[in-house]
Amino acid sequence: MLHKIMLIPLALYAGLTWSAVDVNQADVAALDGIRGIGPGMSRKILLERGQGRFTSWEDLMARVPGVKGKSAAKFSAQGLTVDGQSYTEASKALPQ
Repeated sequence: MLHKIMLIPLALYAGLTWSAVDVNQADVAALDGIRGIGPGMSRKILLERGQGRFTSWEDLMARVPGVKGKSAAKFSAQGLTVDGQSYTEASKALPQ
């Protein structure tokens, strides 16, 4: 019984750690939680977001220095989204 009680908070915590972080809604702490995004990158993202929402991964990569395809794929794999889109979903939606 005690094991079951202890398992519930652990399961809730695990669910929260895998939740998506949208770049248009995230605060500094949420962005810093993505591996590869540190305080400097978080500041760049928030400064650019202050100029207007990011409309796509391509928009994010064009406006934020240091974010290119390889890093975008890594960030997306950790749960970062742009308007709810993962990087792989966005790149599949582009015309070939």
